[in-house]
Amino acid sequence: MRKLLAIVLLTIVFVATAFTPSARSANLVSGAKLFTANCSACHMGGSNVIIANKTLKKEALEKYSMDSLEAIRTQIIKGKNAMPAFGHRLSETQIEDVASYVLGQAEKGW
Repeated sequence: MRKLLAIVLLTIVFVATAFTPSARSANLVSGAKLFTANCSACHMGGSNVIIANKTLKKEALEKYSMDSLEAIRTQIIKGKNAMPAFGHRLSETQIEDVASYVLGQAEKGW
């Protein structure tokens, strides 16, 4: 009976972890440091010194359909208009960290 219970519990743990999003959670400390080093010149405090209405604030991200990790990741990787692409300068892990940081800060109101 104990073996059966152990097998059932292991199966539940496996299934629960196998179907969750990335097992690696973003490193928000790293994201903050990377944001400061690479993004803050134009986006200090979630603002945008180039195009004033396209901020990183929650309302603007929602308005321009940029309110998801995938949308923010794509913007970081490819750039757009005056924003340069960072896909060649940052690793996938770093991009994930920055995107998570930006989305988290937008949720907090910067």
